[in-house]
Parts: sequence; C-alpha cells; structure tokens
Amino acid sequence: MSNIKYAVCCVPVSSLRVEPNHLCEIDSQLLFGEICQVIETGPENWIKIKCHFDGEEGWCHNSHVQELNNTTPLVDTAPLYAPEWVNEVEFKGLSMKVPFGSSWPVINNENLINGLILPAKSWDPAASIVNDETLKKIAFNFLNTTYLWGGKSVFGIDCSGYAQSVYKLLGKKIRRNARDQVLSGEPIGFLQETVCGDLAFFDDEEGKIVHVGILLNPEEIIHASGKVRIDKIDSMGIVNVDTGKRTHRLRVIKRYF
Repeated sequence: MSNIKYAVCCVPVSSLRVEPNHLCEIDSQLLFGEICQVIETGPENWIKIKCHFDGEEGWCHNSHVQELNNTTPLVDTAPLYAPEWVNEVEFKGLSMKVPFGSSWPVINNENLINGLILPAKSWDPAASIVNDETLKKIAFNFLNTTYLWGGKSVFGIDCSGYAQSVYKLLGKKIRRNARDQVLSGEPIGFLQETVCGDLAFFDDEEGKIVHVGILLNPEEIIHASGKVRIDKIDSMGIVNVDTGKRTHRLRVIKRYF
C-alpha cells in the first residue's frame, strides 16, 4: 500500500519556508483549502509539503494542514474558489476569515475538512467568460495589496504570485515563479499587438527574469511592486505613474489564452 500522505490547508494562509524555521525566508504560500502532499517530516512539528496545484515545495507547521484519508493521487476536478476579498467560514464551531481565491475543499461532494461549513457563494472559473471585464474584475480585487515576497493572497503578494492567482481564477494554471512562467505561452512581438491579460516579463542587468505583470492594454500594466498598482508601460519598460521614473526593463511578452 502506498504511504503517500495528502493534506489540505486549514488556516487562512500558511507560509512555506525554505527551511523548517519561522525565521527563514518565505518561498511561497498555501491558501485555505489547497491540497498538498506531505513529503518529509522535520523537527518540532514542521513538515515539508508539495503543492498539488503548482508543484512548489516548502516547509510549514503541521497545525496548518489537516491530513486526508486519501493515499492515492487526487484527480483534479472543477475547482470552486472564495469569491469575496475576505470570506467567512465556520470551522469547528468558530468563525474564520479566509482570503479571495481560497479553494473550497470539496471533491465529489465530499468536504475534505472535518467540522467545516462553507458559505453558499463561490467563484467558478468554468462558468466564467474569459474577457477583459472578467480579467479586470479579478485583477482589480488585489489593488493596493502590499508586496510580500513569496505571498499569493490579498493579504500580501509578490509579482509572480499575483499573475498566478489571477490566472487561476480564470481557470488557467501557470507556474509559481516568473522565471518559470516565461518558459510557456505564445511570444508577442510588439507591445502594440498585446491584449488585456498578456503577461509582460522584465529582466535585470544579467538578463535574468525578475519581474512579471499583467497588461491591461498596450499603455498600462497592473503588477505587484511595493503594492499591487497600475503603471504606464512602453517598449522600454514600466514607468511609475507617481514618480515618473522607469522601474523595470521589458524583456518579453507572452500570451496564454
């Protein structure tokens, strides 16, 4: 019998760290309801997990997840997500607030978290039309969210976590980090040929991809830089609308829809 263990996040946000220590760098996060595989047990109730959604690995405290009975890989089903900026669920008789884009942990009508009562409302990507209006509705829900390295929620988010989260709510799965996101998608040769939802990638002096944002049109981009904000973009890169200074150098544009 397989000894693979699966678990589901049972707190609003669980930070995944590079080492089993609260002082270590946050590399990514699990949001409420996300499924993961437990791949290693560490000291002082730390566990190393692998996210079912994107394959990212990291260390979290075992109190942040609830182990599932399933010992076989879980089949992806049409996911439902928390639709509001903050959503109230009942967990073991107490109220808990979970962020926009959290997963409702239900598979084949079975609630994966014991003692959980979910609200009736949900966001269903499969029932949503992917167009400019829908994309902006989702993307603008993160406006002014503070930048957090490794973050991927409205409580704190980084640039690639932002792109991944918006795309997830549109029913499109992309990788967690900008350096991996840029490896897929259809290249777009000129900024003037872009459409709302294309991803723009930016590099550093060594040519490494270090930033990503979502194009709203050929002149504007929404991205996480200090906070989630809308700035100007041209063929050279991003210009901060508050300071007038150029902040990021454009490298490539990709289309995923």
